Amino acid sequence: MKVKTILVSQPAPNAKHSPYFDLSEKQKVKIDFRSFIHVEGESSREVRNQKIDFANFTAVIFTSRNAINNYFRLAEEMRFKVPDDMKYFCQSEAVAYYLQKYVVYRKRKIYVGERTFQDLTKLIKKHKTEKFLLPSSDKLKPIVPQILDELEVTWERAILFKTVVSDLSDLQNVYYDVLVFFSPSGIKSLFENFPDFEQNKTRIAVFGNTTVKAAEEAGLRVDIAAPTKETPSMTMALEHYIKNVNK
Repeated sequence: MKVKTILVSQPAPNAKHSPYFDLSEKQKVKIDFRSFIHVEGESSREVRNQKIDFANFTAVIFTSRNAINNYFRLAEEMRFKVPDDMKYFCQSEAVAYYLQKYVVYRKRKIYVGERTFQDLTKLIKKHKTEKFLLPSSDKLKPIVPQILDELEVTWERAILFKTVVSDLSDLQNVYYDVLVFFSPSGIKSLFENFPDFEQNKTRIAVFGNTTVKAAEEAGLRVDIAAPTKETPSMTMALEHYIKNVNK
């Protein structure tokens, strides 16, 4: 069956030039975007209940923009003035650049990894005497605490925000040829919103092994998977599939 419509379970790209827009134009398919999940910040009371005191830490590890937003939001709510000598360890350049929203970048001690959390280990190792705070959501990849424990550094996790299922009730009678997922939370949202969902002729596209596993455990047939050697991105995987079925 040909593919004419695709729903990507993420917000629409901010950039004018996105691989999704190129894909839509090139393959003549309609691509819509909709967040199946969203983030809600925890309250200062909830953070205090975790027995977290921001003043006890000399360094903060940021793995996402959400972590940055909620750390500084809660610091302000709790009347904690973030010290000028606070050290920031950012998982990637994109995360580090976002930090400029809250601090004067050139005047702060900022250490930047290449892309993955593992990339940060060398930098954290060089500062083993620091007391690290890890702001995170309620969902955290098991490898993160595992790595920090193996480094034998002093660290604590603070759950500052949580991933919540979005209301998709307006999509009840809307059909798409392909649904695209990037996390197990997206799969969970699909079935929480539509408990009686039956895949039938709908193609399911997933990114990452954990999402593949979640889809299969939910009884879904995975038709398109990325990344692979041939298709390292989701847009490439979609294009490869569409070219085959839309001949």
